[in-house]
Amino acid sequence: MEDAVPARTERTPGAKFAWACLIGLFLAIPLFSVYLLVYDRQSQSEVARNSIAEGWGGPQTIAGPVLVIPFLDQATETVTEGGQQVTRSRDVWRELKLAPETADLNTRLKPERRKRSIYEAVVYEAALNGTARFVLPTDLARHGVTLDRLAFDRAELRFGLSDARGLFGPPPVIHADGKVLVLQPGKGAAETGGSGFYAPLDASALKAGPIAADFSYMMRGNNSLTLAPQAGDTRWTVASAWPHPSFQGGFLPASRQVDEKGFSATYRVGNLALGRSLVDVGDPKSAAGEPQADAHQARITLVQPVDLYSQVNRAVKYGFLFIGFTFLAFLMFDVIGGVPVSAPEYLLVGAGLILFFVLLLAFAEVIGFTAAYLLASAAIIGQVGAYSAAVLKSRRRAIWIGGLLTALYAVLYILLSLEAYSLLIGSVMLFVALGVVMYVTRRVDWGAKRINAI
Repeated sequence: MEDAVPARTERTPGAKFAWACLIGLFLAIPLFSVYLLVYDRQSQSEVARNSIAEGWGGPQTIAGPVLVIPFLDQATETVTEGGQQVTRSRDVWRELKLAPETADLNTRLKPERRKRSIYEAVVYEAALNGTARFVLPTDLARHGVTLDRLAFDRAELRFGLSDARGLFGPPPVIHADGKVLVLQPGKGAAETGGSGFYAPLDASALKAGPIAADFSYMMRGNNSLTLAPQAGDTRWTVASAWPHPSFQGGFLPASRQVDEKGFSATYRVGNLALGRSLVDVGDPKSAAGEPQADAHQARITLVQPVDLYSQVNRAVKYGFLFIGFTFLAFLMFDVIGGVPVSAPEYLLVGAGLILFFVLLLAFAEVIGFTAAYLLASAAIIGQVGAYSAAVLKSRRRAIWIGGLLTALYAVLYILLSLEAYSLLIGSVMLFVALGVVMYVTRRVDWGAKRINAI
């Protein structure tokens, strides 16, 4: 009598579903590692871009001009002498800072891409010229200053530039009251960290009427250019051949035009919008109430149109959808089609899906995001599809898996391209997928066991 053939009891459909979910959760570990890899490569990219721009000039902030006139003031102090308190007065020099009544600035940006290995940075040369008109306020006495105490012959015209290393080309040319001024380094505006340059001048003509100043200089910088307006009426016109500007800061352009040939923008800012007076005598109490500088600046950033690291980062966040949909397809072939899929086979397929994001990152750094996406997705579709033919024991079923992956990668690319509608598209896709699974599995007995002879 022959021995009886042993029987093997398969897991219930519910247990198979639980195993697939458990393996999917386990794959969160390598998926998170890929996310950290993207973050690390992005940090390296930032370091490389800063290195490329080093010595060229950082993100520039310009401010001024401001006319500064020293004046004598009385300071009192109380000291103790012989056990008694004595109050003494002494003369001290303070500064009257006078912002221009009007300032008209024109800037021409010349962008340039600079590369080192696989990394790229956007730098620029800027030619700036402008005029400013200074007027002595009629209510000067309100600020505790009288004309007889002003040292007009020791006045200074100050310009702020956050990274003075960026000055290049011909030396800045400054004319005031019909005279060419000799420039000195330093004494920039507070908005630029004190960096900049200044020119001594005799502002005695200010007592008789306005003083006009015109200036021009060239500078280098990278990434962004910021204006810290100070005048009673500031007009700033910027033009560039860069077609991807980002207008940021507390003030936006009054008018702008952007097309494939570049952009032009015009700002108009008044001191009432700035919330500051044209006259500053360095009173600490009034300075404490001044608004934050960042909120009262106009900034133009030269944006690189494709930030591949942010796109890869967003793609990785959809990794669970890829794993979930693919595992679900394998589970349906197992539960409904009767083709068993083991845990190692789930793991290998999941590893291939996660490898897609590593390939995407590696290729994108060299050939760009779109080409890398096509190459990486084609490689993984081919690999997983070929493996599925062996696991599911059918080329036809493998074609279904390949078609599913192709549709998933196509939808993901659309989600990455249409950032504003990514949530809407993703949620609708999940809703449809859930409905399909509910319909297909409506007659499945998730607790039933199936016994197969070996």
